[in-house]
Amino acid sequence: MLIEIHMLKNYPPVNLNRDESGMPKTCFFGGVQRGRISSQCLKRSWRTSEIFKNLGSYGIRTRRMPDLAAEKLETMGVPDEYIGEAKKLLTGIANKDGKMSQDGKTAQMIFYAEDEIDRIASEVKKMIEKDASLEKFKKRKPKEMKELLEAVKISPVTADIALFGRMVTSEYFADVDAAMQVAHAISTHAVNRESDFFTAVDDLLQERDESGAGMMGDVDYNSCCYYEYASLDTDALCDNLKNVEGSQELVQKLIPVLLKAMAYSNPSGKQNTFAGQIVPGFVMAECKKDKIPLSYVNAFELPVSCWGENPRIVDNSIKKLLQHVECMDRAYELPIEHRIYFAPEFKDRQDGKNGQWVDKYSELMDLCAGWLKE
Repeated sequence: MLIEIHMLKNYPPVNLNRDESGMPKTCFFGGVQRGRISSQCLKRSWRTSEIFKNLGSYGIRTRRMPDLAAEKLETMGVPDEYIGEAKKLLTGIANKDGKMSQDGKTAQMIFYAEDEIDRIASEVKKMIEKDASLEKFKKRKPKEMKELLEAVKISPVTADIALFGRMVTSEYFADVDAAMQVAHAISTHAVNRESDFFTAVDDLLQERDESGAGMMGDVDYNSCCYYEYASLDTDALCDNLKNVEGSQELVQKLIPVLLKAMAYSNPSGKQNTFAGQIVPGFVMAECKKDKIPLSYVNAFELPVSCWGENPRIVDNSIKKLLQHVECMDRAYELPIEHRIYFAPEFKDRQDGKNGQWVDKYSELMDLCAGWLKE
C-alpha cells in the first residue's frame, strides 16, 4: 500500500535552509526562480522533532560511534585501558577498508539504532574476556572481528532508519532501502531573495554619549508558500521493521506520529532570527493499493499569482492543486482507494470532488492510521 502526503506551508520571512553562501536555497521550475527546502532538511526536521522522539524509536547519525560504545563498555565495568583500545579498533569497522583512524571517529557517518550500539559494546566485551590480556586484544584488526559481524548485521532498526533508509560501505551494517520518498519542497510562486541589513548597538556607547554601531551585517531571507510531497510504501516499512519486537504496533503508531511531525515541525535554520513557526494551510493524504506514486508539483508549473479576484496566495495554490488533481484523475484514472482533504481556512470546497474533507487535523491522522487496519 502507498500513502502519499501533499502539503502547502506558507512561511513569513525566513531562511530555513541555506546554501554555501548563507542564502535561502532556490531552484528554477517552470522557467522562474522558486524558493526551495531540500528533502534532507525536511527529513531532519521531522525525525529530530520532539513529536517523533516521543515515539521512542529513533536512531542517531554520527561519526562518534566509538565514543557511544565506550560509554556502554564503561557501564559494563570494562577497564579504561581496554576501552581506549576498543575505541581505536571500532573506528575501523565503519570504514570500507577497515582502516583505523587516529581521531577516534569513523571515516563515514552512519545512522545507528541504539540496539546496534548495545550489541557492538556487548561483543567487544566478550572479545576482551576471551583474549584475557591487553596485548592480545591490541592485535585484533577490524576486518577480523567475525563475532561482531554476525551479531550486528541482523540488528533491528529504528523507525526513522526504516523510513528514510541508510547507505553504508561497511560489511558490519546492512543497507536499508528507504520506505519513504521525500521531494524537495518548492514554492508555488516565483520568488526573489531579499536581504536584511542590521546593526547591533553597543550598550556602553550610549552610556558614554558615543554614537555608532557596535557591528553591522546582513542576512538573506525570502517568504514562500511551499508545496511538500512525500510517498510512503507501507509494505517496505513493515519489511524494514520486521526484526523489531512489536513491529505491527510500531507501524500503527508511526503513521499518525509522522503526519503530526510533518505538520507541526519546521526546519531550524535561522529560527532565532525569524521565528517562522507555522502549520500547513492545506494537507491532502491519499491511499493507493497500486504502488504508482504521483507528485502534483506540475500544478504549479505556471506560478501562482496573488493578483486578481482572490489575492490570497494559499487559496490560489489550493485551487490550482485541486484542479490539477482532478485533471490527473480524469486523464490517468489511477485507482485511489482513499483521499482526505484538510484546509482550515479554505471555503471553496466544491473543487475537491473526489475525496473526503475533514475539519480537524486529528481526524485526518486517525483516518490514515485506519487505512493500515483494512
